Amino acid sequence: MFEVLSEKIGNVYRLLSNRGKLTEKDIDDALRQVRLALLEADVNFKVVKDFVSRVRERSIGKEVLESITPAQQIIKIVNEELIATFGDGESRLASPSQPPSVVMMVGLQGSGKTTTAAKLALHLKHAGQKPLLVAADNRRPAAIEQLVTLGKQLDVPVYNESPSVASKDICAHGLAEAKKLAATCVIVDTAGRLHIDEEMMAELEQVKKVLKPDEVLLVVDAMTGQDAVRAAEGFHARVSLTGLILTKMDGDARGGAALSIRWVSGVPIKFIGIGEKVDAFEPFYPDRLASRILGMGDVLTFIEKAEQTLDEQKAKELQKKVKTASFNLEDFLEQLSAIKKMGPIAQLADMLPGMSKIASRLPDGAQEEQLKKVEAMILSMTPQERQTPNIIGGSRKRRIAQGSGTRTHDINQLLNQFSQMQKLMKMGVRGKIPKNIMGMFR
Repeated sequence: MFEVLSEKIGNVYRLLSNRGKLTEKDIDDALRQVRLALLEADVNFKVVKDFVSRVRERSIGKEVLESITPAQQIIKIVNEELIATFGDGESRLASPSQPPSVVMMVGLQGSGKTTTAAKLALHLKHAGQKPLLVAADNRRPAAIEQLVTLGKQLDVPVYNESPSVASKDICAHGLAEAKKLAATCVIVDTAGRLHIDEEMMAELEQVKKVLKPDEVLLVVDAMTGQDAVRAAEGFHARVSLTGLILTKMDGDARGGAALSIRWVSGVPIKFIGIGEKVDAFEPFYPDRLASRILGMGDVLTFIEKAEQTLDEQKAKELQKKVKTASFNLEDFLEQLSAIKKMGPIAQLADMLPGMSKIASRLPDGAQEEQLKKVEAMILSMTPQERQTPNIIGGSRKRRIAQGSGTRTHDINQLLNQFSQMQKLMKMGVRGKIPKNIMGMFR
């Protein structure tokens, strides 16, 4: 996500850092590079022009030119202007005084609208809501089946009828069903088309009159770049959008749609889809995404993912083991499982300051493959070997290597690394290493 843009802006920052005091010409040269980087990232030309103009206006002031750290001041300005372009502050869903709240999902075919409706339902369910999905996409019968299947997987009720029934009638019946079920939120999956046409918009206007939705959310594929921006303008003109959901953000290395769509359409981005799994879905935070673009990570999202994944009781037990220096390979295996549940390693690295560049140098899937390898080696050990790794001699190493499809060299490497980890923990317990290093084990 934003890999190309992040790398180019990083190069500009390094260039400025090597200059010391900056002149107006230095700033203009740097902003020329930023302009090119944004255009290469498929950002709308008008957005680029406005963004660079705002950054330049603030950068040529005394605060920057006379600063001891001018490069840092400029990156601070770039960060603040990126946030302003994305739309400052988190955009929450409307909460009506009288439930259920009604969310109408619209979009073109292929944008991931049906899957996104299910992802939103799961997100709201985790937030304590009681959602009902309504399958009103009667243009594509497979969409109804897909939503019903997803609903069963997520344990979320789905209201559906025959594709021969008109969309507006399905919606009216779905609202009645929501009242029966005492649902707090109704998410309606409407019909899409391959392109915007008069018939499609007229149908959506009819559906909107029936639903009287609190939210009209457009689902767009981030990888389509400026086509996504044009779709947002087209839908907003006819059905007055209240928010946007950008899908396939994990596959968008450029980021042009995300940076342009809010500024051009005037509609806030409310959620982003970051993978195919139903839980690969996040609220949109402009400040966190701007931070990722500048290579400063997104620690808040990382912490939230960890809190959702790690069992509180197990975390306390782990802390106790670390303090008594009794952490073993069995515990290590549990930690690996927890990390895997948090999501793809490349995505997690993207959230940690400075780690995205290191992760990008590794081949695709290399991090996951390494984790699988370590897991296979530990699983090939007996419970006794996991609890007391120092008993693992030559013959045991050969057996473990054979059982895990690895080499004896790999077993030696794992045991050496684990031994170093244990030593670090023991030193930490005795107060011989800085607290910030021990923070990793707390």
